[in-house]
Amino acid sequence: MENSIGKKPILVTGVTGYIGGRLVPLLLKTGYKVRATARSLGKIKSRSWASAENLEIMEMDVFDKNTLNQTLNGCFAAYYLIHSMGTSCSKFSEKDRQAAINFKEVAQKVKLHRIIYMGGLGGTQANASLHLKSRQEVGDILQAGTVPVTIFRAAHILGSGSASFEMLRYISERLPYIIIPKSVLDTAIQPISIRNVLYYLAESLKKPEIISSTLDVGGEEVITYRQLLEIYAREAGLKKPIFINVPFFKLGKQLGLNLVQLTLPIPYKISKLLLEGLSVQTTVDNHDVLKIIPQKLISYSEAIKRANYIDALKTVETHWTDAGELRPPEWFYSGDAPYSGGMLLKSGFHVLLDATPKDIWPLIIQIGGNHGWYFGDYIWRILGLVDHLIGGVGLIRGRRHSQELHIGDVLDFWRVLDIKPLISLVLIGEKKMAGEAILSFELVPQSNGIEVRMITCFRPKGIVGLMHWYLFLPIHNYLFKGLLKELAVKSGKSVLGGVEKYLPGPI
Repeated sequence: MENSIGKKPILVTGVTGYIGGRLVPLLLKTGYKVRATARSLGKIKSRSWASAENLEIMEMDVFDKNTLNQTLNGCFAAYYLIHSMGTSCSKFSEKDRQAAINFKEVAQKVKLHRIIYMGGLGGTQANASLHLKSRQEVGDILQAGTVPVTIFRAAHILGSGSASFEMLRYISERLPYIIIPKSVLDTAIQPISIRNVLYYLAESLKKPEIISSTLDVGGEEVITYRQLLEIYAREAGLKKPIFINVPFFKLGKQLGLNLVQLTLPIPYKISKLLLEGLSVQTTVDNHDVLKIIPQKLISYSEAIKRANYIDALKTVETHWTDAGELRPPEWFYSGDAPYSGGMLLKSGFHVLLDATPKDIWPLIIQIGGNHGWYFGDYIWRILGLVDHLIGGVGLIRGRRHSQELHIGDVLDFWRVLDIKPLISLVLIGEKKMAGEAILSFELVPQSNGIEVRMITCFRPKGIVGLMHWYLFLPIHNYLFKGLLKELAVKSGKSVLGGVEKYLPGPI
């Protein structure tokens, strides 16, 4: 079996997700052949390790057994790191169930040797949330097959970019008073550092004794949410949090959820699902796993300190927002006539600068996040707040890295759809709106300089979508014109042709 591991690739699913994106380079460094899969090949190719030796990348849709068969065939083992909650809050458990069934059946067909699944603690408890129950169900489905399955179950994962850490950080830093029912605040938990999780996952391939077993993993000690929030405040240099206990659980829970909607960089529906599991005890009964895979468990203080340091540098390796399917609107690439499939609306501005693409490109890829949008940031913040209040993502997701952008990266309430260095950046809107929106920046060389174009495309859905376009068009025109003017100023290059509007209105 040891020889088989060396000859056959290890399949890692969900490599554009938080854990998968960090596991792949670790396995490669260890010397394994890796087959990395996700639904978007473009997102995989944009990763820093995409051209590594001993790496094969393939596109896979877990709901399509043909692609499953192609990607699983010939592999020794597979890491199952697939979760649908980020893409569909209403039907994620049904999708997760079907995905696990498909994976189990195809794994049996191709005679895979092992499956390693990263699940969650607390799913078997009576008061478990739908999210935790779904994580448990996926593990049960995989174990019901003939392929041996190793399940690691963890509680909250502490690491820069994890959903658990983002919730902890934003609650601590943005809420002067934390309204959480005492029954939740004193729930016993056992978080674990992402580094410890990754070590367990990577080393498990070398341990045949944990085949067909379920292993609970956690940090060095059991604590409560109250203690975790206090540890974060201490490590972040914040004042000790003030907790307000609302005597009625339902009232306290609702007040807490409303505050979460305002403060967290997580869409309201997703944060609600995660918060529903806060009253569930997620602790490890024993640390038997440490006897098989020994390692030093990172303390909660150290895990938070490391995560804050990396986040401050804006050099987060992977982020919870990386996961999910990237769905470009068909009309954007199809080349159909503008009227096909509905009305297409366009608006744009351009400016001619005495510059080269190398002069301007850094300013374009640094846009958003802490850098802001160069002009009218207060308006952008208002638009983000309104979007967040109605259940959208808002602006507070920011961006993963301050200097780099890759396909699939979040950029405030946009996501990178396509990027061609020194040529173009294409963003797809993720605001709540009645239509599909694309924002693109283009650098077009001219005989006497470089033309910078900023174009918006919008496919409205019904009369509400049309009203949205024309209501916000004056605001967008003001923002985009100002943005290009400020970009020209920041470049320090001479303006050969002023900022002008072109391609206005419906086409």
